[in-house]
Amino acid sequence: MRGEVWMAIKTVGVVGSGSMGAGIANVFALNGYHVILRDIEERYIESGLTRINNFMNKSVERGKLTEEGKLEALSRITTTINLHDLKEVDLIIEAVLEDLELKKLVFTELDAIVREDVILATNTSSMSITEIAFATNRPDRVAGMHFFNPPQIMKLVEVVRGLETSNETIDTLKIVAESLKKEVVEVKKDSPGFIVNRILMPFYIEAIKVLEEDIATKEDIDKAIKFGLNHPMGPFELQDYAGVDIGYHVMEYFQKEFADNRWAPPLLMKNMMRAGRNGKKSGNGFYDYK
Repeated sequence: MRGEVWMAIKTVGVVGSGSMGAGIANVFALNGYHVILRDIEERYIESGLTRINNFMNKSVERGKLTEEGKLEALSRITTTINLHDLKEVDLIIEAVLEDLELKKLVFTELDAIVREDVILATNTSSMSITEIAFATNRPDRVAGMHFFNPPQIMKLVEVVRGLETSNETIDTLKIVAESLKKEVVEVKKDSPGFIVNRILMPFYIEAIKVLEEDIATKEDIDKAIKFGLNHPMGPFELQDYAGVDIGYHVMEYFQKEFADNRWAPPLLMKNMMRAGRNGKKSGNGFYDYK
């Protein structure tokens, strides 16, 4: 049964054309799926297509993709600013901003547009699948499908259950992820941060506290983790790459959901966010600050 459902998925709608949405669209197109990439303005879509083009050009330069393969993949991607153009897709992947109310609004709108059998998947990295699902009339067909940045390179996909997500939905998303040549893990319980971010956030918090307490410089903390634990990037390099603001908002979300101040963003991180909001720094990464 699950194989039959997967075989019926030919066209995928991706909502949001930022770095994650564009990357996800790119992955599906490279693996033979037709993709409709949607965003709210043409300029966002153009930016997303530029990201896709740049990535594939680099792949061609490195000999990992042929020019013919690139053109074929690009031909499978169409774009729109009209959500109703997703009416006939077979699967939706939502990749809008990490704002729970915005995601719920998008899912409510999609629920009224697409067929009843279509799975609505969210790429949220931490937020409640259950709460997003209950913004629809199909909570059994809503799940998390969390790709990692950049989706074209990172192998992992977390498939996440909401409270009422059906086994068929989970099985289908696993098969889809495997068809993209991804490694798949199932998150059996809807809990903030799922697997990776649940473990990653304490790692970030302790690294920042070690810096705050003047135990070591950020450079030496990164060096210690890379060469002592064999991580490809240190915690500050990784936060700067992923976006300090994203980690900050995830910590705030964890603090609220777990009702536990151990998850609170450290003071240094709070001050960096304040400085960024007031335009005092051109960048918001740890390596932008002395």
